[in-house]
Amino acid sequence: MNARREDARRKIQLGGLVVKAGMADYPAAVVLGALTLAANALNGPSAEAALQRFREAGDRAFSDDNGADGGNHL
Repeated sequence: MNARREDARRKIQLGGLVVKAGMADYPAAVVLGALTLAANALNGPSAEAALQRFREAGDRAFSDDNGADGGNHL
């Protein structure tokens, strides 16, 4: 049961990231498409550059909360 609880918590956190990214009002296909393109970039020939770019953008988004991530910084 503990694994189910952890899985549910992770899914809730990931949903919160979609909201934080400002994508909650887009259709699910658009959100999934954006995530798929990001995943492809992270597995492509410029994976390290994409990882760094995405990490920096994510860190900036989290720091917009005055340095507090509200426990959502996975």
